[in-house]
Amino acid sequence: MPAVHRLLLEDALQDSPQTRSLLSVFEEDAGTLTDYTNQLLQSLQRVFGAQNEMSLATQQLSKQLLEYEKQNFALGKGDEEVISTLQDFSEVVDELNTLHTELANQLADRMVFPMIQFREKDLTEISTLKDIFAIASSEHDASMAKYSRLPKRRENEKLKTEVVGEVAYSRRKQHQASMQYYCALNALQYRKRVAMLQPMLGYTQAQVNFFKKGMDMASKKMESFLSSVTSMNQSIQSQLDSEAEAMRQAQRELLSVEDSIYMPDQDASNPLINRNLIQKAGYLNIRSKTGLVTTSWDRLYFFTQGGNLMCQPRGAVAGGMVLDLDNSSVMAVDCEDRRYCFQITSPDGKTCITLQAESKKEYEEWICSLNNISRQIYLTDNPEAVAIRLNQTAIQAVTPITSFEKRHDTCAERVKPVAVEPSGVAPQDTPDSLEMITPGTPIQFDIMMPASEFLDQNRAGGGRRTNPFGESEDDCAAQSEDSLLHQMFVVRFLGSMAVRSHRSKEVIYEAMRQVLAARAIHNIFRTAESHLVVTSKSLQLIDPQTQVPRISFQLRDVVQFAAHQENRRLMGFVVEGPEISEEVEPSLSTYVFESNTEGEKICYTISLGKELIEAEKDPEALALLMKSMPLTSDGKFLVLESETVGAVQNGAEEGLESEA
Repeated sequence: MPAVHRLLLEDALQDSPQTRSLLSVFEEDAGTLTDYTNQLLQSLQRVFGAQNEMSLATQQLSKQLLEYEKQNFALGKGDEEVISTLQDFSEVVDELNTLHTELANQLADRMVFPMIQFREKDLTEISTLKDIFAIASSEHDASMAKYSRLPKRRENEKLKTEVVGEVAYSRRKQHQASMQYYCALNALQYRKRVAMLQPMLGYTQAQVNFFKKGMDMASKKMESFLSSVTSMNQSIQSQLDSEAEAMRQAQRELLSVEDSIYMPDQDASNPLINRNLIQKAGYLNIRSKTGLVTTSWDRLYFFTQGGNLMCQPRGAVAGGMVLDLDNSSVMAVDCEDRRYCFQITSPDGKTCITLQAESKKEYEEWICSLNNISRQIYLTDNPEAVAIRLNQTAIQAVTPITSFEKRHDTCAERVKPVAVEPSGVAPQDTPDSLEMITPGTPIQFDIMMPASEFLDQNRAGGGRRTNPFGESEDDCAAQSEDSLLHQMFVVRFLGSMAVRSHRSKEVIYEAMRQVLAARAIHNIFRTAESHLVVTSKSLQLIDPQTQVPRISFQLRDVVQFAAHQENRRLMGFVVEGPEISEEVEPSLSTYVFESNTEGEKICYTISLGKELIEAEKDPEALALLMKSMPLTSDGKFLVLESETVGAVQNGAEEGLESEA
């Protein structure tokens, strides 16, 4: 170690300018050392703080690894191996935390504390001695100035003695302070070297001790554990790479299709429709009322589950039931000038929802699937096969026509039909069903009044003015005066077909099943509203807009009538045609309607009309019947619980749509 510079104690008493100049160099060196010591101490304290934070962080990490097992991950199945591995890592981190804590304590004792001691003891001592030396020098200078002012002519021995004593005392005090100050500055040259080396020595020794204990902890058991974890991690990474490649390949394949699949209605002219669905899911718009006359449409996810229609909004955990589809009816509707709207109505008619599909394909598939579910096909052993067979047989069994003309040439080519049961099961042809309806019978879905009927009605001779609706004033008056019963119902004509028997109501139920099945197969959902007027003489179906009768039957020709047992809004009746000859039996036709009210009311009115026909033959029976029934004020018409005119008008304004 080379020699260091020194301040000579012998020069302290003389206090020459050369000594003072050398002292200033030592003082400047001490100031620089103080500044550097403060900066170095900050760095050492930062290292200790980081190590102490490392100890606290590893302790927190160990606790956090154990918390993984307590997390309720929704997709946490199969994480048992990860949980056990994290528990092992927690033990390893605990051991490392012990080492880090010990290292932090060693750094505090061997690195930070010596530097703090050097600053607080040695450097503070230098600063204190410097102040004492400055005070002693000032007092010596003051006493020398006082001694220099003693008078020459008039010497005062007493004053001179006091001043000389004061100078001697201040000089001795300065001499002692300067020697202590010089000794401290000389010693500082050695102490600063020790102070700079000792903290780093403690730091290095602490780190070496830390690493030695770490190597002892990293035994063969630790190496095998780390090796197994590395292998597991590499296996997971390889699975991730293969899965990522598969997803990229799937993305390329899905994105390589035509842009038409992104269009909501890319093939509206000729969509490929699956009519055999018994389950359906997708987004639909549902109509809901927001006020008396205002509505809103919400896009929600709908799906079928068993016989229920479910709805699940976005963000919901599970769906909720919207409607029970068993024996419900589905119809196409025109709603707020929107496309692809349809309506689902419960069997009792109390619940009705309006939905909108985004394309024609979705629109028709939803209607077909809901109709299949309403027939309870999902309860059979093989619903898909039953749905396919049901649709195939229904297509073969029915042929829609739009006039009264029967196509005999096509009827011969058709195969035998299979009636559609409400339960969704397609039964085989039985002798009873064949006796009721002839196989291959065409079905008429609307009633068209020929234009010639208007011409025939207006060909009445002379200049007599005729009613534009085909009835004279006298005819109308006579009909009103003679009829004891006049009841009007708002109905929708669903279809008619020829039958072979009228012995029981089963023929009407069978006709209802075949008509509804034919409408579902051929997507015929729209029907116009009409007014069914029941009098004691006849049944008339009248156009509500023109008041022109579309078709009329004599009440005596109605040989059977009935309402549906489950859907109370459906009713039908069998009409017997005129007898052509004795060899040929009269024709029988069944007409199926849907009413705004219960079909039993129409059946009751028809039954009452037939009773009036029989009672008219016996005046006493007629009088007895009229006494049991309420009359109007004029005593001409029999009044029932009828639909008000306002209800009829409102029904006509809401839309001429059928739920069949």
